[in-house]
Formats: sequence, C-alpha cells, structure tokens
Amino acid sequence: MKRIQLIYIVVFFLCFVGCKDNEKNEVPPTSEPSVSTFYFIRHAEKDRSNPEDPDPELNQSGLGRAMHWAEILDEVELDAIYSTDYQRTSMTAAPTSVKRDIDVIYYEPQTIDVEQFKKDNLNKTVLVVGHSNTTPQFVNHMIGEDKYFEMDDTDNGSLFIVTIVNDIATSQRLHFNCNCPKERD
Repeated sequence: MKRIQLIYIVVFFLCFVGCKDNEKNEVPPTSEPSVSTFYFIRHAEKDRSNPEDPDPELNQSGLGRAMHWAEILDEVELDAIYSTDYQRTSMTAAPTSVKRDIDVIYYEPQTIDVEQFKKDNLNKTVLVVGHSNTTPQFVNHMIGEDKYFEMDDTDNGSLFIVTIVNDIATSQRLHFNCNCPKERD
C-alpha cells in the first residue's frame, strides 16, 4: 500500500513539474506575418514606325494590352504603381493608375536600392512596369537569385509575381494573351 502511495506521489510530482515546465516553454503568439506582393510587367507593344525614336508611345495593340492589364489586375488591391520614366511604360501603367486613382511613381532601374524598395513597400501590393531587360533583372534582385532572363522582344504578356513573407521571397511567372487589335503593316 505504501508503495502504491509512493508511486502516486512520484507520478503527481512528475506531472506537476512537467506541466510547470511546459508553461515556461510555451511559445508566445507570433505577430502577424509581413506580406508584400509585387506584380512585374513589361510595357505593352510600342510603336516601331520610327526605329530612331528612343522613347516611342504604345501602338494600337499596346493601348489594348494596357487596358487588358488594368482588367487583369482589377481584383488586386494595389497600394502603389511604379514605372520607368518612358512613354511606353507610363502609358502601360496609365489605365490601372486611372482606374485605381493611384499616382505613378517613377523609378530608375539602374540605380534603385532594392532593399530600400522592399522596406518602402512592406505589407503592400505593388505594380511595377519596366522593360524586357529590366523587369526580369528587378525580379531576380527581389528574390535574391538569377532565375529569370531577358525577355523576348515580342513578350508583352508575362506577369511576374513576387511574394515576400517575413523576408522569404517566392516568385512565379504567368503569361497572358491579349485579344488586342493588331497593327497593320
């Protein structure tokens, strides 16, 4: 009988101490994760009628695609829109900017501080409009790896999505066709 009582006391003691230790080792609830999402696109089709023009506007197909991007991004709650300071990128961003009443912020792809850009847009959803060479390069800097390469000059329908959750970046590339009006030769 004393032996059974001793076992009960030992079990009770172990349980009590074990329960107390578990209380000390409880992980405090974590704060909400930081989530930033970036949508990267290349400008829509540009006017190629003057090969000497370094800053052409969009052609008719490009204007249609810019409107198409605004439709595709219609359900996305954007906080900011960035564009390089060229007519073709500004015109690509314009329908989304007007529809959302968000001013376009201009950036220089060669001099942008990517870490500062991430901090400035922490917990935001952002559209970034660039070029066939700068868009994949910017995405690579955002994710910290060389995953994407310069886009084909005819690729105006790629959408890169970068999501950063608690400083961990993931990316994906989607492609959208557009039934935009075609240019006549």
